[in-house]
Amino acid sequence: MVLCAGCSKPNATMQCPTCVKLGLPATFFCEQECFKKSWKTHKKKHSVVPEASISTMTAESMMMFEFTGKLRPAKITPMRTLPAAIARPDYALHPEGVSMSEQRDATRGGRPSRLRPEELEGLRKVARLAREVLDLACEAVKPGMTGDQIDKIVHDACIARESYPSPLNYYGFPKSVCTSANEVICHGIPDSRPLEEGDIVNIDVTLYHGGFHGDLNETVFVGRPAPETINLVITAYECLWTGINGVKPGKFYRFVGKDIEKRAKQGKCSVVKTYCGHGINQLFHTSPTVPHYDGNKATGVMEPGHTFTIEPMVNLGTYRDKTWPDNWTSVTEDGKWSAQFEETMVVTADGVDVLSMRPNPKPHFARQLDALGIPYELKIGPGGSDPRWQHLNKPAEEDAPKTACPQHRHSDPAAEAPAGEAEAKAAPPSGGETETTTAPGGEAAPAPAPEKE
Repeated sequence: MVLCAGCSKPNATMQCPTCVKLGLPATFFCEQECFKKSWKTHKKKHSVVPEASISTMTAESMMMFEFTGKLRPAKITPMRTLPAAIARPDYALHPEGVSMSEQRDATRGGRPSRLRPEELEGLRKVARLAREVLDLACEAVKPGMTGDQIDKIVHDACIARESYPSPLNYYGFPKSVCTSANEVICHGIPDSRPLEEGDIVNIDVTLYHGGFHGDLNETVFVGRPAPETINLVITAYECLWTGINGVKPGKFYRFVGKDIEKRAKQGKCSVVKTYCGHGINQLFHTSPTVPHYDGNKATGVMEPGHTFTIEPMVNLGTYRDKTWPDNWTSVTEDGKWSAQFEETMVVTADGVDVLSMRPNPKPHFARQLDALGIPYELKIGPGGSDPRWQHLNKPAEEDAPKTACPQHRHSDPAAEAPAGEAEAKAAPPSGGETETTTAPGGEAAPAPAPEKE
């Protein structure tokens, strides 16, 4: 029995439309007249700012845990809600956030799916929506802003696009976005700690819309960065595009990491081994696994229609990581800073199509440096390292018009394999058979032979 919020009569059926729109807990009234009389008091509920009162770690774990850097967890606000009309992935209402569809997928042998053209359009749309949301969040970052405020921006922007924020309740993650500052590598929980001048923060956004997930992230500066920080962020960005520019049919997935680690070492940085890029489609995480470091044991060969992320996490010091007792926040073992960039892409008949890329590809951090008058140089980006990319080193007169993960621990089992261990041979794309598939442009393309090792 539902009581009227105005007069407490039973069997109230009229719901406040503003509460529905804002995703607030349901409030019911017995009739329109009662709703009008209660409006002056009830409307205050719509602007109430939730209090950050929830601890992500116990007092004992805070005292006993050996933090590696200066950051400490702050309290968080309650999990945000969404209108009932927004379609949800299977884990959204699971009490422990378990994705049963991903669990079933894990039993099918790890072979990547190849999306049909109509499926690819669904992924392309959600990747575009995710890009819009990430851009809004990155543009809002400034000293004094909290992770929780970034989370609200992302959450509200998802609702405005009739999308579900994929991290929310994914294996129990309490927020709609990951915000990872300074020594946090990934999976930072947005909390009430204000960002400080000189910080960096990675914002990792994933949307679920139309039955597909779109995943991407960027690292941005908070105020004026130090030279060492600029080098880290540029190195991480160029590591991403080094990996993307090598994507093509027939390439072994394990070779992506070789290219990325070479660029990281040039910047005197290391690449995290624990977390990898991943397949993405109707599932948040699926095959293939895409490690970002050299010497990994990933299996499989790229084929047209494969969809996945590349998202190297690059550290100023050691590649080793440590997880806070909240079971999410991954930090560098030595407390030095980490940066990351990520895009969602599809392998095409002759290369790669980056589905989540901005219309104006200049990254947010580069535009921040332009605004601060700090010189920098980007040598690797969309299109590779050639003169066509160099124009992005110059401040843009006007950016393109603005439009209105967490990831589970995708470990490479062989990340710490003994040196000299023989690499597993990748299977041919289709068990040795040649098959004809429809490539993303609609043309028929034979499955390519794998690259020679």
